[in-house]
Amino acid sequence: MSGRLARITIVWMAWLGGFVSMACNAQPTANFPTKPVRVIVPYAPGGATDIIARFVSVKLNELWNVPVIIDNRSGASGVIALEATAKATPDGYTLLVGNVTTNAITETTLASALHIKPSQDLMGVTNLIEIPHALLAYPGFPATNVRQLVDYAKANTGKINYGSAGVGSYPHLDMLLFSRAAGIDMNHVPYKAGAAGFVTALISNEIQIVFGNLASTLEHVRANRIKALAVTMAARIPELPNVATMREQGFPGIGTNAWNGMFAPVGLPAPVLERIYKSVLQIMERPDMKETLAKQMMTVSLSKSPRAYSDFIKTETRKWASVIKENNVKIE
Repeated sequence: MSGRLARITIVWMAWLGGFVSMACNAQPTANFPTKPVRVIVPYAPGGATDIIARFVSVKLNELWNVPVIIDNRSGASGVIALEATAKATPDGYTLLVGNVTTNAITETTLASALHIKPSQDLMGVTNLIEIPHALLAYPGFPATNVRQLVDYAKANTGKINYGSAGVGSYPHLDMLLFSRAAGIDMNHVPYKAGAAGFVTALISNEIQIVFGNLASTLEHVRANRIKALAVTMAARIPELPNVATMREQGFPGIGTNAWNGMFAPVGLPAPVLERIYKSVLQIMERPDMKETLAKQMMTVSLSKSPRAYSDFIKTETRKWASVIKENNVKIE
């Protein structure tokens, strides 16, 4: 074989080998998914994040015809689940359903405990739902709206207790923002049991006010065990038409509507990311899915693209970092 022919043969074989290699690597991507998919949830079963993860997983199972398995990795305020997802192979077979606390707030409040940065080491697929919140009060509390609450708090400095799901949780941070905007001083009482703890405390007058999600509290409001002073949505909600928004009562931007979304490890191939994104949208946009979730006070809220959701997460992370630092919030 002449030298020129040998060189041509080597180049051709190298090109063919690369083509075969690319074809082999592309095959799993083109056919995704071909094996069980794991969806990590950073909490024990039963909460809002777990509920929406299970709804989506069941429908993805039906759509993809492969098992989509929930993996509850509770503990360490979400750190275990975040790190397990970030360190997984970025092939689409490990996903995470997280929320405003795990994927926006934790990066600052638990920076010393984390070995990753959620906003950088996880990529957003799409937001899934929002859960409306309300400023809630003990039924016998003198105030029936936000202005009356502010007036009462100013006249009774340090005598009002407010609850939260823990130091650095968004109900805690929301109340700090509200207190600063209103110029009032109240006592913080954190509850490790989350909503289950502070709802009981609110009913019994152990605390007097709290920012709470309506998925957990609406039935208590309807039964007059709790009263709503304001809702945090941009507009009034049909379930509580007579309760004005925080904006209407002079405090725009105060109060968080909790969001839950889907995430994947950074480095996920674009075709796989697009496949997951479109599949989730197909599921969440179904009228029966929206109706089922609405009954649990969960509003479907989807992102325009995975890139848009990742950008949203980065913005949320910076926003909460500022709130935490400005209020000198520290988790001991």
